[in-house]
Amino acid sequence: MTVTRREFVRLTGAGALLAGLPAGWAGGVYAGEGPETPRIRIGIIALTDCASIVMAHELGLFKKHGIESTISKEASWAVIRDRLRLGENQATHMLYGMPYASTMGLQGAPVTPMIIPFALNRNGQGITLKKELLARGIRTPQQLRPLVLEAKAKGAPMTFAMTFPPGTHAMWMRYWLAAGGINPDRDVTLITIPPPQMVANMKVGKMDGFCVGEPWNARAIADGIGFTAVTSQQLWRDHPEKVLAFTEAFAAKNPKTVRAVLRAVLEASRWIDQLEHRPRMAEVVARPQYINTAPDVILGRLLGDYDYGDGRRAKDKHYMTFFDGQTNFPLKSHGVWWLSQFRRWGMVKEPPDYRAVVDRVHRPDIYREVARELGVETPREDSRKETLFDGVPFDPADPEKYARSFAVHSMA
Repeated sequence: MTVTRREFVRLTGAGALLAGLPAGWAGGVYAGEGPETPRIRIGIIALTDCASIVMAHELGLFKKHGIESTISKEASWAVIRDRLRLGENQATHMLYGMPYASTMGLQGAPVTPMIIPFALNRNGQGITLKKELLARGIRTPQQLRPLVLEAKAKGAPMTFAMTFPPGTHAMWMRYWLAAGGINPDRDVTLITIPPPQMVANMKVGKMDGFCVGEPWNARAIADGIGFTAVTSQQLWRDHPEKVLAFTEAFAAKNPKTVRAVLRAVLEASRWIDQLEHRPRMAEVVARPQYINTAPDVILGRLLGDYDYGDGRRAKDKHYMTFFDGQTNFPLKSHGVWWLSQFRRWGMVKEPPDYRAVVDRVHRPDIYREVARELGVETPREDSRKETLFDGVPFDPADPEKYARSFAVHSMA
């Protein structure tokens, strides 16, 4: 059931915040200064990292900031994109990379400029391989490569799944395969499957492995059909993952609405990263209208308790974060990294204007304004250097050089 106002006050200490407020205060905003569009429909996909949106709704935080929210669970990332583009949803849970693809008109979609003013989470995804590969001692892409080349030579290439071509799971899968000398565009078949359908498709033998967000990696292990070869935080510690996105047009017309949505989700994110709240969060997001799975399948990895399904059990301190470590700040360098991977994999044929595109899509200025209002610290800089698991350094000042530095790529 929905969290009551009394429970919200008890859980968050909101009683102190709500006491003694001045006249004219209504739901967290002054009358006349509220959102331009108070009724907001927000799209989500059935993944653990939709949690801050869901909890902002369930804890009454959207109402606190003058938003009458509706949470709309969608069938796929393509539907998420299209419903935002068409204005059926006004805000959305979205894969990193999708606002860039939409703004640039990639993947055959109409050009629809979108913005990223808020990062929802870091870490917490994974690459799952079928159990038959474990029996053959396969855990790394280097070990996988001989099987891949053998299958290719026989005319029956191995199949791997991700959730959307320009999204995070596609990039993690591509990066991991390529680190083992496997070209994802030439050596294997790479297919698109919506997250909630991954496990069912592996059960019927449609794929050899997949990359997806939680809880579907954990679900594959619980069902005994796969094992986690690598987590995304092992590929790139504290990597960016999902974002809260808006169309550029909606954000320009409704700046107060966007800020109100961000305030609510930022407060929910901070609530979630108090670990004592995560059992409650798991119970809520597990419900049929959100993820539709057992809460214990969600909770384990949320607390850093990893059963890899291959005999390994470990406590991972780099579990999924929603607020801590400045998770929500939309670093522009992350956008540059995505564009560099679009180049690496031939999704754009010529070097893009990295700076201009990133400045248009990434909007840390909006986030900084909201964070300042709520007393949340933000980084001094909008970019930083990174190094992934293969040791290749990423310098956002020279993304084209970075894209061309890899032995495995799909550039002409």
